[in-house]
Amino acid sequence: MVRLTADLIWKSPHFFNAIRERELDLRGNKIAVIENVGATEDQFDTIDLSDNEIVKLENFPFLNRLGTLLLNNNRITRINPNLGEFLPKLHTLVLTNNRLTNLVEIDPLASIPKLQFLSLLDNSITKKPNYRLYVIHKLNSLRVLDFKKVKQKERMEANALFASKEAEEEAKKESVKTFVPGELPSTQEVIKEEQTPKPVAPTPEQIIAIKAAIVNSQTLEEVARLEQALKSGQLPADLNIDVDTMTKNGRDQDDTMITDAEKEANDEPKDTEPEQKDDGPAEMEQE
Repeated sequence: MVRLTADLIWKSPHFFNAIRERELDLRGNKIAVIENVGATEDQFDTIDLSDNEIVKLENFPFLNRLGTLLLNNNRITRINPNLGEFLPKLHTLVLTNNRLTNLVEIDPLASIPKLQFLSLLDNSITKKPNYRLYVIHKLNSLRVLDFKKVKQKERMEANALFASKEAEEEAKKESVKTFVPGELPSTQEVIKEEQTPKPVAPTPEQIIAIKAAIVNSQTLEEVARLEQALKSGQLPADLNIDVDTMTKNGRDQDDTMITDAEKEANDEPKDTEPEQKDDGPAEMEQE
């Protein structure tokens, strides 16, 4: 993070841009807070603060000359309600790709008396119901919104839709309720997710219990479920297994298998050793 100091302002590039306006280039400096802008001494028509990390659009001194403010690719979530008092001649404001999410968040822009060109593209707010009509309704001097000309038909429709204060407040509430991909989940969703049972890895005792439960299962569905738990190595939280009972049963079955094996081994006939013949006396008799 870099502080916007007077020294940074003085050392940053400044030039006459394509439309012959004096411009100060402060883009790409990782600036997080707008401050010390008074060091410009109100000598610029355009200030470019794009590609920084600004969160709040505030802390501007009175700049009577500033007409264009470029703030695309920042993190702006809040706008000073009195911004227009400090930037009375601001006519172009680019807020493309920021973090404005609800309609109420652009209400402070109504304080800018001469705002004619506004871009809010790539903000979540653009996906809210009646977004465009709401912005047109709030900003009477607006001529171009998101690089599209504001038509007279749209202005009439906006005025009709938000003719009452109640309709405007309802639109704000609706925008808060509307889910937009990329937004943080609500508190209720987080609680619901926390309450959802999560799979737990089985202990060695539970593995033995699962094996025993498979043997004692009454249905194919239960067998398939237990086999899947055994293969995946995860025991679902809602799978109730009496570890002590199942383990005992498993061990009893193992003991039974061992006993049977020993019994079979004992029943097998033992190998008889060949009898040795005493050939000694026979050999003597032959002599």
